[in-house]
Amino acid sequence: MATSDLDDLLAILDLSDVGADVFAGAHPRKNPPRTFGGQLMAQSFVAATRTVAHTIAPSALSVHFIAGGDPAVDIEYHVVRLRDERRFANRRIDAMQNGTLLATALVSYTSAGAGLEHSIPMPNLPAPETLPTIDQLLVGYEKVVPGFVEALRPIEWRYTNEPSWIMREKGGTLTANQVWLKADGVMPDDPTLNTAAMIYSSDTTVLDSIITTHGLSWGWDRIFAVTVNHSVWFHRQVDFSDWVLYSTDSPVAAESRGLGAGHFFSPAGDVVATVVQEGIVKHFPGNA
Repeated sequence: MATSDLDDLLAILDLSDVGADVFAGAHPRKNPPRTFGGQLMAQSFVAATRTVAHTIAPSALSVHFIAGGDPAVDIEYHVVRLRDERRFANRRIDAMQNGTLLATALVSYTSAGAGLEHSIPMPNLPAPETLPTIDQLLVGYEKVVPGFVEALRPIEWRYTNEPSWIMREKGGTLTANQVWLKADGVMPDDPTLNTAAMIYSSDTTVLDSIITTHGLSWGWDRIFAVTVNHSVWFHRQVDFSDWVLYSTDSPVAAESRGLGAGHFFSPAGDVVATVVQEGIVKHFPGNA
């Protein structure tokens, strides 16, 4: 029986094999009204990786969201083997629920050997141990962002900047959001699960800069947001038992659509992964 939110996350990543390249994924105890996109992406990734016979590292994941999921019903992940070679593999994953296609994901795997290496510099920010916990940052804002207070939190967050709900109360703006993240506990020594946990967390703050650039916040302002697509490029293996920095901003928003983009940095300062997410984001000022 799950005893923590991290146990819940690990439990839902332990997919059931229900047929030929078909896997079933459950939901955790705490859920939003619709299946959390990070869960759907992480489970898709695990399903795809279960079918790869060779030891090949993932290189990219791209997910297009089509319909919302019902947290009361398990999701089936149908994996299609598009390519299988010793150094390259490709998978398509269709996430299905009651006959409805929720999302389609593509995952590529590449083992190309050593080559040129470089990384952009990691921002110089306070160490995570010196920063307040998410629980401390939510004190006094329980009625402003109840969804955050009640959400499953298998990931520990340490904001280097003020989160949107505090920024908004002070009347400020933020063009970037930079958060230290790690599993709220010890992760198994399994590269797939560590990568899946990072994928899960990549859906947490990536759209924040779209609204904080305009001085807006979840809870305070009437905002509708839904993810359209989400891509992750994997550059190095992550250890999600240790802190990683998730540094994101929004390069553009137009026609009620916005991009959130960013990087995960290892404690050594290397770029571990790159993320781009597109969302439909609409603001309804006043009583509009």
